[in-house]
Amino acid sequence: MKVTAITCEAYNLLHHGTLVLADISANGIRIDTELLRYNIDKVARMIARTEKELKNSPIWQDWRKRYGSKAKLTSGHQLGCVLMEHYPDTWKEEGRLTATGKPKTDEETLSTIEIPFVQKYVYLSKLNKLRSTYLQGILRETDANGFLHPMFGLGLARTYRSQSDHPNFQNQPIRIPWMAKFIRSCFVARPGRHLVEIDLKGAEVCVSACYNRDPKLIAYVSNPALDMHRDMAAEIFKCTIDQVNKDVRHTAKNLFVFPQFYGDWYLSCAKNIWDAIRKRKLHLNDGTDMFTHLKKKGISRLGACKPKTPALPGTFEKHMQDVEHAFWYDRFKVYTEWKERWFAEYQKKGWFQTLTGFIIQGFLNKKEVINYGIQGSAFHCLLWSLIKLHSYIQRHNMKTLIVGQIHDSILADVPAEELHQFLDIANRIITKQLPAAWPWIIVPIVAEVEASPLGGSWFDKKPVELK
Repeated sequence: MKVTAITCEAYNLLHHGTLVLADISANGIRIDTELLRYNIDKVARMIARTEKELKNSPIWQDWRKRYGSKAKLTSGHQLGCVLMEHYPDTWKEEGRLTATGKPKTDEETLSTIEIPFVQKYVYLSKLNKLRSTYLQGILRETDANGFLHPMFGLGLARTYRSQSDHPNFQNQPIRIPWMAKFIRSCFVARPGRHLVEIDLKGAEVCVSACYNRDPKLIAYVSNPALDMHRDMAAEIFKCTIDQVNKDVRHTAKNLFVFPQFYGDWYLSCAKNIWDAIRKRKLHLNDGTDMFTHLKKKGISRLGACKPKTPALPGTFEKHMQDVEHAFWYDRFKVYTEWKERWFAEYQKKGWFQTLTGFIIQGFLNKKEVINYGIQGSAFHCLLWSLIKLHSYIQRHNMKTLIVGQIHDSILADVPAEELHQFLDIANRIITKQLPAAWPWIIVPIVAEVEASPLGGSWFDKKPVELK
């Protein structure tokens, strides 16, 4: 894939963006090294305890008999062979075997298997990754003064967003709360300051609407009274809008709406949502268990979820097939027509132009052609805002430091006395100046803010209402 800036504005965006990202790296973010080392030791103890519990299991005893002195808890091959012997029926489910018929033992597959030994094994894997990849990785890159200076760049990501390394600041977990607490609690504000994170709410969905101009999608992102994720949750779970709670909405948003926008399909959505119902013990607002509710609605099982096997009535698989069809051919029909037209034009020309002035060319599949322009342009909205915010801070001799950037969000270290001024200008840049500079933005761009207490951590941040 090749990306070329074809306008002066596009070139300047990358040029000035690179300089700003270099300054962000130089600013650095403060690390509570004492807490970081304590957390590393604590996780090490958790790992030892979990390994001991696994090795007290009858499964491990059989594992040792089978492999003797070569038995290793870290061996995926050994684990697969042992589990296949103990639980042969577990591997009959679609997608749990490799092309050669061997059991998959990656974390994603194992996490769907409700066997205590397997779940504890997955937990151990997360602990090992938490210690070695995240906590020790942060400590290794922290300088003698207790500051981390992650690198940020604009030239490597195929989606044409930024990337980060030493360490990867953009890959610090947030979706698993207990892991997030271990990691993000170590990132702290300088004394007398707040860590402030400003997020461009739903940036990629908003930019998508600017590309496809689907009137229903535009209405969703323009009208705060409308809620696409809530509406889809009601459709997916065959309930009323009033019955949708936060967990149910979150499931629909992250396991159907966003995956569909990024090119996923109903089979994987059905399996992931069904698994989430079980794992998260989803229920409706009135407390009704979700499986009980769905059974009353005529859905009693998941279904085979095999690509070449027709989905049967009464299965969640068939229901999700119908939901997906309605999503693309009724609810967002114009979006669907745009996707077909956009890809057809790429096939004729071998390239396409983004709204922000870049030509993307090369061998790309349909999903990449549709997503890359949207993801790149959404990031460019953030990058443009970041450049303007950085320039304002310098011109006004503010003490605020921008210390991190994560695709659609900005992390800053803000003195208490500058907090109001910083939030005001950031909101004005994102919501007013950005759309004025780029008239192709036909929907509102909204900034969401979270801030830590004075001297608090990245994990402690709470929502802040913008005025």
